[in-house]
Amino acid sequence: MSKPVKAAVFGTGSWGTAFGMVLADAGCEVTLCARRAELAEAVNSTHTNPDYLPGVELPENLRATTDAAEAARDADFTVLAVPSQTLRGNLAEWTPLLEPDTVLVSLMKGVELGSAMRMSEVIEDVAKVGADRIAVVTGPNLAREIAARMPAAGVVACTSEVVAQRLQAACHAPYFRPYTNTDVVGCELGGAVKNVIGLAVGIADGMGLGDNTKGSLITRGLAETTRLGLAMGADPLTFSGLAGLGDLVATCSSPLSRNHTFGTNLGRGMTLQETIAVTKQTAEGVKSCESVLDLARRHGVDMPITETVVGIVHEGKSPVVAVKELMGRSAKPERR
Repeated sequence: MSKPVKAAVFGTGSWGTAFGMVLADAGCEVTLCARRAELAEAVNSTHTNPDYLPGVELPENLRATTDAAEAARDADFTVLAVPSQTLRGNLAEWTPLLEPDTVLVSLMKGVELGSAMRMSEVIEDVAKVGADRIAVVTGPNLAREIAARMPAAGVVACTSEVVAQRLQAACHAPYFRPYTNTDVVGCELGGAVKNVIGLAVGIADGMGLGDNTKGSLITRGLAETTRLGLAMGADPLTFSGLAGLGDLVATCSSPLSRNHTFGTNLGRGMTLQETIAVTKQTAEGVKSCESVLDLARRHGVDMPITETVVGIVHEGKSPVVAVKELMGRSAKPERR
């Protein structure tokens, strides 16, 4: 009888906990690494995460600890589920504790400020491991719906098809159907840029601009993502799949989306600081919109929706003025 697959999840927010639940429901032994002792105690004693997934019963084969070394010990998969801009510092602390052959799994959807690195690139840089030991899980995976065990699909991306298949088997739960993909660049870009477009759609919804506006932003946002992906060597087909269109639609249409909700509050007239104050969890697009725009400029790619979001979020531009400027751009063929 083969021994069970072991997984460590570093990060006990809603998505880290929900994906840990997926792994446990798929038969893995899962250990969450928590920062706070009271949260680890709650997971172990009540089988719930009261801070991020209240009311959700967690599997018996999922436990928590505050000891990072204990969590990492013998882990076949080490899952990283922290805010993207904190990954570098956290991973530097955890790297000496990791098993030499563990597969590092990124749940994060962002681009690092300053370096403009994708999350898998940050992992490779800090942990000094090859790309074939780094996997990405992405797709239309709103944590609250996954935690409710609603049917969903996702993408497991790795440059090694063998490693992708191993992780696919480890997280194939009755309600979670993962597909493999070797286009890590495209999968990560789809996840990062959709947060920015989610902000844009949220702003439009907050302004009361209607479904035509929403449909236009989603479609042209996908075009922006694809242009950047092509410039960076991604497979264009990735953007019509779960990591691209699927994730984009879920983020732009659901009230469970942090980025959409954040944008809605901005569109209703709240200031950036007011919106941050009422937002309990990280909306990745708020910081990543700047790094995505930086990445686009490095590759000579025009991303007007992303530029508009940066103007509203970080430069204090009025949403009304920003929309007028976006709509006033020169006309051009659709496939450009």
